[in-house]
Amino acid sequence: MLILLLYFFIAVVFIQIFYYLGIFGKFAFGKPQSITPKKLPVSVIVCAKNEEENVKKYIPLLAEQNYPDFEIVLIDDASSDETLEVFEEFEKQYSNIRLVKVKNNEAFWGNKKYALTLGIKASSKDYLLFTDADCYPVSKEWITVMTSQFTMNKTIVLGYGGYEKTERSLLNKIIRFETVLTALQYFSWAKTGLPYMGVGRNLAYKKEEFFNVNGFIEHIQVRSGDDDLFVNQAANKANTTIAYTPESFTYSKPKKTYKEWFTQKRRHVATANYYKFFDKIQLGLFYSSQLLFFLLVILLLAFQFQWIAVLALLATRYTIVWIVFGFSAGKLKENDLKVWFPIIEIVLVIIQINIFITNIFSKPANWK
Repeated sequence: MLILLLYFFIAVVFIQIFYYLGIFGKFAFGKPQSITPKKLPVSVIVCAKNEEENVKKYIPLLAEQNYPDFEIVLIDDASSDETLEVFEEFEKQYSNIRLVKVKNNEAFWGNKKYALTLGIKASSKDYLLFTDADCYPVSKEWITVMTSQFTMNKTIVLGYGGYEKTERSLLNKIIRFETVLTALQYFSWAKTGLPYMGVGRNLAYKKEEFFNVNGFIEHIQVRSGDDDLFVNQAANKANTTIAYTPESFTYSKPKKTYKEWFTQKRRHVATANYYKFFDKIQLGLFYSSQLLFFLLVILLLAFQFQWIAVLALLATRYTIVWIVFGFSAGKLKENDLKVWFPIIEIVLVIIQINIFITNIFSKPANWK
């Protein structure tokens, strides 16, 4: 029995190595990106619901972008606070702001996709750049760098949306670690020609891509997924690329409590159930092999069965994974996470199990 477990452990290690070297290595060890400004007409789209404090701080940063031809489409999704009033003041202040007021619709009540659809239809530019109301670009060249990756064929651009660092906070490190790992996955699969998701905190596509798939209609019943489910449906090898130079990043404040972040991740994981079959398989295989790796290590070492071989495989896997993750974290300006990698990886595996089990017994919360 133990010899079978050892063989199974070897297979799991090779699966992990395949993911990190064969897939994730394409991003980790890829060449720096070149920037060729395109000066394309761009609509920056921001959908907000009860975000008055955030939009006060972040909309001016969007308006101050160094770009010749862009508008900002502000969508108020039936807010109950002062968000709409703040938007109206910005509309008076900036000539390139277009305001979309969404009223509650009985058929689409509380559905962000409905609000976004109205905003997209109201936009006047051919290229759309999305971010969230609680996000901000790191530089005034954000639009320039994101749109520089568009070509005649590449009409979907996946960007990186990071989180601010909080000193002496393990939760903050866990959140940023998970964000880097997710970005490593969707950037790498896009580079292999199999894009499967993007994040609404930093995502761009040509407007025609939205209408080519009839917008969000295929998954309109799913409250979340205006970003990843859209990309999962519309993106392919021919039309998708990535942007990962530091000037293209956006940041937002991370959740302050574990409960808030856990609720957010439950929603993200539940949305992945609607991915294409291959994407669900590759994600499931990655996370299950990660879990099995730790379980089998503990089991085999507990029985001291072929412990030298087990430790050698353990060291090999950790070395490869650490290097690939380290290079990726460096590209995404998250260098401090390299040191914490061994601890946070195990913690995150435990959290993922908790999320999976919790989602089986209850549905996660939706858009505000």
